[in-house]
Amino acid sequence: MQSQDVAQRHAPAPGPVDVEQVEAALVEHYPRLVRLAYLVLPPGLGRSRRVLTAHALVQRALPRGRKHAPVIPAQSSGRDADPGYAYLRAGVLGTALEAARPRKGLSRLSQLPPSLPQVWGLRLFPRSGGADELALDQRLSALSGPARAAYVLRDLEKLSDAGVRELLGAAGVADPDGALASANSVPAQPGLLASPEFDPCSLQARPTDLMRRRQHTWAALAAAAALAVCGALVALPEGGWGPDGAAAPVYAENPAAEAALDPGRLTRVSPTAWRTSARTDFSVWPARGPLTGDKALLRRALAVWARPGEQVSVSATPGTQTGGPAGPPQLLYAGEVDAARVVILYDGLRITRYAEPRNGTQGAALDFARTDGGADTGAGALVLGRSDGNVRYLLAPWVTKAAQRDLAKPDSAAAPLTVADGVTAPLPSSAMRPGTCTSWSVLQLTDGSGTRLATDLGELVPAHLTAGRPDAPREASDTEGLRTWAPFACSLAADRSAGVRAVNAWTYAQQPLPDGTGSGAWVCTRAETWRGAGTVTLAQFGTPGGAAGAAVAKATDVPACGPRDPQVLAGVLWKSAAGNWYLLAAGSRDTASIRATGGVTASGRGPLLTARAEQGVRADLQGTLTDGRKISGLR
Repeated sequence: MQSQDVAQRHAPAPGPVDVEQVEAALVEHYPRLVRLAYLVLPPGLGRSRRVLTAHALVQRALPRGRKHAPVIPAQSSGRDADPGYAYLRAGVLGTALEAARPRKGLSRLSQLPPSLPQVWGLRLFPRSGGADELALDQRLSALSGPARAAYVLRDLEKLSDAGVRELLGAAGVADPDGALASANSVPAQPGLLASPEFDPCSLQARPTDLMRRRQHTWAALAAAAALAVCGALVALPEGGWGPDGAAAPVYAENPAAEAALDPGRLTRVSPTAWRTSARTDFSVWPARGPLTGDKALLRRALAVWARPGEQVSVSATPGTQTGGPAGPPQLLYAGEVDAARVVILYDGLRITRYAEPRNGTQGAALDFARTDGGADTGAGALVLGRSDGNVRYLLAPWVTKAAQRDLAKPDSAAAPLTVADGVTAPLPSSAMRPGTCTSWSVLQLTDGSGTRLATDLGELVPAHLTAGRPDAPREASDTEGLRTWAPFACSLAADRSAGVRAVNAWTYAQQPLPDGTGSGAWVCTRAETWRGAGTVTLAQFGTPGGAAGAAVAKATDVPACGPRDPQVLAGVLWKSAAGNWYLLAAGSRDTASIRATGGVTASGRGPLLTARAEQGVRADLQGTLTDGRKISGLR
């Protein structure tokens, strides 16, 4: 049976739709349909095969040889008013569930025509996400096919429970209510389903065994025979790891590449080099850790970096390349961290962390972080590992003291951290902690130039925290900086896994509140990234006595609140204790006037504006600076 027939068997009840309308819907919604198929397909297929199968199902979903295609009337309303899309969604869902249904003999997938798509010599899989995406993927893998489909239809497609039951029933699911109940056991996280972790249209490519493909048949058979004879010998050393560990097979014979894989050629810096060097970056870090002499471990780390195999989990901060080193990298650390053996390497542009299980040979992890231009404040610490909600750091050799403090409690004292051979005792990682944020643990570092704060944002390099006017920021570790950050500490969660280098908080205005209830603080926070692009500016507002401020506006890749243009303007609807609603707006001190239009019409001189408003209205803000330049409010 051809896959088009499978799709049509699961297609909805009659209600004609032009085939041209279905074709247009396929072109317009192709990425959405492929994501739906990828999420519903059985996890046991493997990520690469799921990607190709999802594309195959969608590409074969068009009706053949008919002028009209049927569609469920109930599904052609609301968000998905396009009946062509409803037809395609039902067909793709049906074929994906058919593939997920246990059966004897050949599965429905084995009957799909092999002509399209075909990818020779490459393994394709979506980009790795963060810890939240990984946890959700594991929870979905434990569900049945119909339960996964129910979860996706509810949280990604935004269907009602009744719509989910109807669509599952049309797809041949025997117990739609049971599938929906199982789906409800997994917490709703619609933002994660839309992440790159589950996007089979935004892919990473890795080669298969190129050398083997070039060989003739007799040579391949000879290699297989040799492998059968020598396989036992390969598995013996180091508790089961082969010489290259979890690396893929060798596919390049290049002198520079081979030199980069030689653990004997790793760069090792003198422990005292940093004392006389004009540089204060990772290039002057010495090699530390008890396993710096373990050549087998170092070779595995280098080989996996160059050729990550199928059992390797690879992650990288945005804008960071994951290819192998151009030459022998610098060794920063090799040792055991909690339940893993860890190797930290540096190639001048990137920090690479290799981790393998201390007991066993099942899989490995490879993490990359961009660090070009990182010096002093950006090279004070690296994440060695995370376990049970805690994080351990490897500190720069010039750090003399380390401590932990709660950024949300500015008046509390910092708690000293034990440091052994540059490695800290574990401290809580607030960025990776689930649930409501009530505190935010940060790392406090002291060296010859002063004290600074850094925070874990789920990456290899912690972000440096500063406070003050963006064109002249200061360390956030002083009293004023701590009090500036305290109400807005939990907003740092918005910067997780974004390649953030530093975050600055600036109290740009204090605004008297109507009805005599004190004054509110306007703070803008700006997250700068290692790659330059992707900066995020938040305007936040805090009221007297409030435990936490609120983000009221956000902008990406704008100069506002940055060193090049510190000006900022934002507004918020605020309800007084007397029950009255107001539009409050504030600009930085160079703002000469503010004007509001739209749901509220008002204007005023100076950097502050207060106007009566109705609940739920929207207003557009425009400010004029003292030099006559116009600025718009952040949204």
